Amino acid sequence: MKEQIKGKNILVLGLARSGQAAIKLLLKAGASKIIGNDQKGLLELAAEMKDLCRNSRVTLVGGGHPENLVDEVSLVIKSPGIKPDLPLLRSASARGIPVYAEIELAYWFSAAEIIGITGTNGKTTTTSLVGEILQGQLPQVFVAGNIGHPLCEAVAAAGRGDLIVAELSSFQLENIDSFRAPIAAVLNISSDHLDYHGTMPRYIQAKSRLLANQQKTDMAVLNYDDENVRDLRDQVQGHLQFFSRKHLLETGVCLHQGRIVIREKGREELVCHAADLLIPGPHNLENALAAVAVARARGVRREQIARTLKTFRGVPHRLEFVSEINGVRYVNDSKGTNEEATLTALKALQGSKILVAGGMDKGSSFHNLAAALEREKVSWLILLGETAPLLQKRALEAGFSRVVLAADLPEAVHKAYLQAVTGDTVLLSPACASWDMFSSYEERGDVFKSEVGRLKEGLSHGKSPRRG
Repeated sequence: MKEQIKGKNILVLGLARSGQAAIKLLLKAGASKIIGNDQKGLLELAAEMKDLCRNSRVTLVGGGHPENLVDEVSLVIKSPGIKPDLPLLRSASARGIPVYAEIELAYWFSAAEIIGITGTNGKTTTTSLVGEILQGQLPQVFVAGNIGHPLCEAVAAAGRGDLIVAELSSFQLENIDSFRAPIAAVLNISSDHLDYHGTMPRYIQAKSRLLANQQKTDMAVLNYDDENVRDLRDQVQGHLQFFSRKHLLETGVCLHQGRIVIREKGREELVCHAADLLIPGPHNLENALAAVAVARARGVRREQIARTLKTFRGVPHRLEFVSEINGVRYVNDSKGTNEEATLTALKALQGSKILVAGGMDKGSSFHNLAAALEREKVSWLILLGETAPLLQKRALEAGFSRVVLAADLPEAVHKAYLQAVTGDTVLLSPACASWDMFSSYEERGDVFKSEVGRLKEGLSHGKSPRRG
């Protein structure tokens, strides 16, 4: 596929980290001209991309996505967040111009093997855990993809014999062609991103693309407990390894009498006890089971897997303990960007909770979340962002009236403080994307942590928190 690059004119759509990494790789690969396009204005783009702007082969177009940009290109590399119904993309499709994801471009130039991990929830934790398990087993292990480190950057740094563990989203997988992961894991599939994919079958189909190019010698790791994932077994072209938290598998990685075990035709090998894990909640136990299956498929010794499971403390913005103030714990779960993720976070935490939620609308109904508020011991619901009115409506419909609205996240933190009593947990788990108020879920989580820190410092100096 490299012949599609050298001497060709190429459009890179979306100029955040993955778009910029794609441009750098395209320049290295000999593209004749690269048009970088983004919704941001040209002055802002020029400031963010000053080094790339100096290259005579790079032209920037900002402030929108004019359809005529496809007039002079033979290929489009699309950043994940750009919706497929964009008129420019429809125009490219009508002209027969291929549209690929940044991960597809990266794959064409990768000398390293790629392990691919996808799922609605748990991708970041599982990808990070697999990366830590594999460290020291190979010359270099890179963790990349949707986790915040573009695959094009990792490919540029990784050599033959190295390994890349890639977190892959449905946005990225929808626009692949030849991308192949010899070990591919699908963790779970629940309703998410329907504003992007349109329907649940299309969303499932995008996730299943990770298995499409596997060969007979490859390994697919699937969650036996998730019906949508289990049904993908018919698409597996190579070896299949299930993992399960709820079933004792004849062959696979599962939980048996409180122990994480690897079973093969009924024979059992102990990895470690579930109680040895430092990351809380049943969802993280599932993530650990998946990581064990992936690592075992890569030939890692049981002892090395166990050592990492017993020391891994999780990832930022995913059930991340921030601070304790007057007997109230503050937990950052900003990566909880859909309804299912927030439900998972609520189940993982004990005791009474004040939930801070809301953000950009991705098409979720929020019926399940609203119905679970009382059951999961939510004492107050603090809402902000684009979805606040809908979330409030769903809560009231479910008979939950302890709802407070906030104009922004700092105000939400302070309103949560005013409602909290000793023993509570204030949980930021928005159930929504961040893009209505923030550039990323990381920025949202950092603002939450900063505001909690400011609150604690102010109280230590005898200052009363502001009341909104």
